[in-house]
Amino acid sequence: MPTSHELSEAGFRSLYRRLRSTAPGAASPRGALDTLTSERLLAAVREVRSGRTISLAAPVNTLAGPDDPEPAEHRLTAPPGGVPGRGLDFARDRFAMDVHSDVNSHIDALCHVIYDGTLHGEVPAADALSPDGASALSLDLARDGIVGRGVLLDIPGLHGLPWLEPGSHVTAEDLAAAEARQGVRVGPGDILLVRVGHRRRREERGPWDAAGARAGLHPAALEFLAEREVAVLGSDGNNDTAPSTTQGVAFPVHVLAVHAMGLHLLDYLRFEDLVPVCVQEGRWSFLCVIAPLRLPLATGSPVNPLAVL
Repeated sequence: MPTSHELSEAGFRSLYRRLRSTAPGAASPRGALDTLTSERLLAAVREVRSGRTISLAAPVNTLAGPDDPEPAEHRLTAPPGGVPGRGLDFARDRFAMDVHSDVNSHIDALCHVIYDGTLHGEVPAADALSPDGASALSLDLARDGIVGRGVLLDIPGLHGLPWLEPGSHVTAEDLAAAEARQGVRVGPGDILLVRVGHRRRREERGPWDAAGARAGLHPAALEFLAEREVAVLGSDGNNDTAPSTTQGVAFPVHVLAVHAMGLHLLDYLRFEDLVPVCVQEGRWSFLCVIAPLRLPLATGSPVNPLAVL
């Protein structure tokens, strides 16, 4: 959990090329979702033992703050003249949000990250992206949902902390040590969820400028994910550390995960309800169900993943 691990631009590009050649989803138009086979999904269903379901999303934020200057907007649009005393009427809502904010739980599609003018699989970004949406690698790849074995690794718990302070990095060594402590092993097709404690810190200390300071994974930790053939990566933070210590790249984990490896990312989840249940039941794996909105041309979606134990 070091607070400073500088990575040069040349070192980053070397790591990028290595992951492009070794990650199982690097050459696939569907990315790492190919690792979620029907056999692995059926095996994940056998993780359900107690029948408990737990949301892994935070409530949608509608209050402006230092980490969300343009929060989601929700208002009741009807009945416009007040509740009628007689007869039939309907309450109706309107909802709008910046999907890729620094607060709300969301999924990143494979068209979300542009690097050197291309998207995942070297798709030219200029050809695929327009004001109407993404014609390639959009959220439509996940239209049937993402269902598999979820594994939660609690990195603050590993270090006896309630959360990692902003700027801290999660390393591959942290991930392996958390596995050993929790008695679980990340495997092919798994939905890996990495807790850094961002959400708990926000709830207890209040919001801060998360764009400028947050805990996340060190870019080199992505080799751990490639070796284990992970299908999806999620965190209660942004997955990337801020400030970035990678020269010339502000979001190195996003570039490596989405662009190089073809991993859909889950950002700003909430694990505070799941952790005590995992402790109580003595296991850190479960069936995980992710159902984005049907937004065929979108770069992402609000999401409410469910852990089923």
